[in-house]
Formats: sequence, structure tokens, C-alpha cells
Amino acid sequence: MSASIGTPTSADLPHESDPVTVPYPGTDIGSVAAERTSGVSMDPAVLAGPLKSSRAPRRKWWGYVALGLALSLFGFWFQQQGGGAPTHFAQEALLLHTVKSEPLQVTVIERGNLESQFNVPVMCEVDDYRRDGFNGTQIIWVIPNGSLVEKGDLLVELDESALREQMDEQVLETEQARELMLLAEARLDNQKSQNETNLADADLKVKLTELDVRMFTDDSNGTHRLEVESLKREIEDLNNDILSAQANLELKRNDKEGVETLFKLGYAGKSEFERSRLDFLQAESQYAAKVNRLRTQLATLNKKETYEKEMQLLELQGKLDTAKRAREQATINNAALITQLKATLDARKEQLTKEEELLDRYKQQHKACKIYAPEAGMVAYANSRYGEVGAGQYFRLRQQILSLPNLKQMQVKTAVHESVLDRVKAGQKVSIRVESFSDRRYVGTVDSVAVLPQSSGSSLGADTRFYETVIKIDGEVEQLKPGMTAVVEIQVASVEEAVTVPVQSIVSEGKRSFCYVSRDGEVERVPLELGVANDYQVEVLSGVHPGDQVVLNPISLDVQEQHDDAGSAEPANAKRDRPATKPPAAKPAAPSSSV
Repeated sequence: MSASIGTPTSADLPHESDPVTVPYPGTDIGSVAAERTSGVSMDPAVLAGPLKSSRAPRRKWWGYVALGLALSLFGFWFQQQGGGAPTHFAQEALLLHTVKSEPLQVTVIERGNLESQFNVPVMCEVDDYRRDGFNGTQIIWVIPNGSLVEKGDLLVELDESALREQMDEQVLETEQARELMLLAEARLDNQKSQNETNLADADLKVKLTELDVRMFTDDSNGTHRLEVESLKREIEDLNNDILSAQANLELKRNDKEGVETLFKLGYAGKSEFERSRLDFLQAESQYAAKVNRLRTQLATLNKKETYEKEMQLLELQGKLDTAKRAREQATINNAALITQLKATLDARKEQLTKEEELLDRYKQQHKACKIYAPEAGMVAYANSRYGEVGAGQYFRLRQQILSLPNLKQMQVKTAVHESVLDRVKAGQKVSIRVESFSDRRYVGTVDSVAVLPQSSGSSLGADTRFYETVIKIDGEVEQLKPGMTAVVEIQVASVEEAVTVPVQSIVSEGKRSFCYVSRDGEVERVPLELGVANDYQVEVLSGVHPGDQVVLNPISLDVQEQHDDAGSAEPANAKRDRPATKPPAAKPAAPSSSV
């Protein structure tokens, strides 16, 4: 046959540097290869898999698909022209590939964006003291976006006018609180002095009462002794005073009865009751003395020495006990007053502390109106729904104004499809290519994989789940900027020695996979058991061996067999038992590079 199809060169075949992805669990690799080669849409179960790559490898892959489709159409047209006989099949229409044993790398390829590993946020630390409805503090000046700064450089200056007014008012409030605190201290000191005076008075009364008791009980010069002597002298004059004594007796009797009634009702004390009784007895004794001088003198003297002494002694002892209780009460009252004034002083001190803390906060807020760089880095404005960061814009407390990313230590934030989530783990090595520097390759490590999926943000992708994944670039880098697009190739599996064939050589029927092998001038259909795969190579566990020649465009053979079956209309058993197609020796294709 004169028609000739050119053998593909190594530039047309996949290379190790081309990105590849992990096949879905249960994916029919042969079906995928056939659909990619023929251009027919794939089964939805297959489309659910992660057979995707970056845009650049996809464009190269569609070139392979277009080449395979052109070869298939040409083979079909040529078979139609040849009348359908197997021996008329064109050898130039077959592209062959030599099976080899080689390392197979299985990777997951995703796109993401660069960001700094250490991103220092710069927040607004000033509260809204203006309270004018703008809900924030206005920016007076801000450093331009993208500026390189050193530690201590001025970044942002906020409006401090409202804060200055609040701080001036707080100074007055603080001074008033300090004045009240000093007044409470003075009252406490004064009360302490007054307490000492009250306690001294109570102690003095106790001592005086003790002296009265000693004076009364003195047998030689005591008050009782003197009273007895005086009574003896008075008896001599009682006759002259008998009339007055009688009147006095009646008066004392009335007083005694009244006090006794009040005492029973609880309106008079015992001392008053005893005093009234004593007065009555004295009057009675005087009256009796005046009536019967001799008998009265003896009775009065006996009373003085027997009863009145004891009564007066009890009265004095009661006064002493009362004085002692008064002293104890003074001590208790002093302690209560001191406690009360101390509580007042503590409250004033606490109020002063609060006012001083508020004043310190105002001072700190005033200081925070000028924001300086905590670390060296590049200025990156924060995203704001109210517009770009700039003079005149308002920021709330704890709202981020900008950030200072460390451009020497970068990472890539991407998202991994749920179908390969179980294969991507922290610690896996990653090859990173930044689109702005396509000639460079960076090595990274998977740092974390999110537990929860990202929000799709659209009902169209509600059934698609992607999980945020962070990949740190190893070592320090230069010239990389946050937001740059990067393609990451995560190495999830590898086989050191795998028998591999290109994915386009696989044909699938249901759950079974086949390929066409050229042996001794014949093309045989061989069932395969497949292992892991990537976008370009498939591991074959059984069916072919290194050195076998597999057909890269099996769709041409399938089309020819279908045409032959339609032309000959032979039974199915005959077709199954028919010998393998025996075309002239085909021209081998150039070996594909390992992936």
C-alpha cells in the first residue's frame, strides 16, 4: 500500500516532565484511552475521576487525541476502500509501541496560588471613639501597596482627633476619682484618731468606777465608814426635823411606788428602783429616828452596816461592769467604723484604678494610631468589601488593614478532588512549577490537608468536593510573589519496576481490558490485568511482557473488525474462532519516554 503514516517522534510522545494524575479507583483505563484517542465523550463514572492536569499538559494531550483520531479515520476510510478483507489492512495504519519495564510515577496535579508561610497581619487596634455612624477609625495615611519595609517603619496613620477628646475627658475623670480616694483616706485616718479617743474615755470610766468601789470598801476611811459616823451625829438633830422627816417619808414612799410600777412595766432600771427604795428607807429611818431616837439610832446603824453597805457595793459593782461593757462596745464600734471607712476607701481606690486603666487604654489607643512594621517584609493590602485600602477608609477594631508576608518562605494553597483525597497525605514530596517562572522547578512538601471540603459557591458544582491543601516550598526562594499561579505535582505512589504500556493502547469492554499485540506478523487481542496508572502510562500486571509490540491505535482494528463482521455476516462463534488478523509487518513506533 502506498499510503504511509509518519512514525511519531519522541517530541510527540509524553515525557517524564509532563504532569500526570492518579486514576480513579475502579476506573477502566482502556476505556479512558479509547475515548481519549477517538474523541468520544467518556462515561460519567470515568469523568468523576481525577484524570486531569494543568492547562498546558491538556493542550498537549488533545494533540495526541487529534493525531489518534486522524489515524483512526484514515484507517477506516482505507478499509472501506479495500473491500473489508483482513489481508487488505494497511500496515502503515498501525502504530506500534515496545513494552518495557521502567519506573512508573503516579502523581496528582493541581493548580493553586502562592502565599507566604509566615504572614504577619497588621490590624486596626483603635476602637471607634467617634461613634458617628461610620463604625470605625479613618485612615489618614497608608504606605503604598507592595512596598518593601523594614522593622519599625511607619505603615499606617489613623485619625486621632476623637480619641484625643476622649483622653482629655478621661484625665478629668481620673483626677476626680483620685480626689475622692484621698478624701476617703483622710476620713479613715480621722476615724482612727477618734476611735482612740473614745476608747480612752471608756477606759477612764472603768478606772474611776474601780476607784469608787475601793473607796466604798475601805474600812478606815471609806465612804461607808464616814456615812455611819455622820448618821450618828445626825440622830441628835432628828427630833427637830421630825415634821419634815414625816413629810419626806410620804414623798419618798410615793416615789418608790411609782418607780416600782415603772420597773415592773420595764420603763425603769434596777438601779433606779434600788435608789428609790434606798431613799425611802433613809426617810423611814430618819422618821423613825426622830420618833424614837435611841431605838432608831441602833436600827439605823445596824442597817447601814448590814444592808446599805451591801446595796451600795452592788450598785458600784454594777457601774463598774457597765463601764467595762461600754469600753468593749467602744472597741467594737471603732472596728465597725474602721471597716466601713476601709471599704469606702477600697471602693474609691478601685474606681481610681479603673479610671487610670481607662486612661492608659486611651493612651495606648492613641499610640496605636500610628502603626509600625513589626517585621520586615512586603506590604500587602487586605481584601475589603468596602473598597481598596487607602486614606479616608474606615476600619473597625481588630479588622486587618494589611499584612507583611515573608517572601523568602512561600507555600502553595490548592484544592484536591475528593476522589484522590485518601492518597494525598502530609509529608509527601511535591514538584512545583510557577507559571511566571516556567523554567524553574521547586521542591515542596505537603503540609496539611483540610478535613472539611471547600464551599462550592455555586449550585452547578454542588456535587463536587475539593479539600484545601497547603504545600510548603522547601528552603528559601527569590522573586516569588503572593497570588502567583503555581502547578503542583504531588507524588502519591511509585513503582520502581513496572511493565507499562501507553493508555491509548488499551481497549475496554465492560470491566475487561484488552490490547492488540503484534507477534510474528499477526495482531492478537490480549486480555490484560492492570495496576496503577497515570495520564500516559498504565502498569500491566499480566498479559504482555517487556519487548512485546502493542498497537497504539487499536480503534482502527476495532473499526475494521466491525466492517468485516458486517460484510461477511458470519456467526458469532465463527467470529470468535476466526484466526488473528495477519497483515503485513507493521512499522514500529518510536519508543515513548518513561513517565
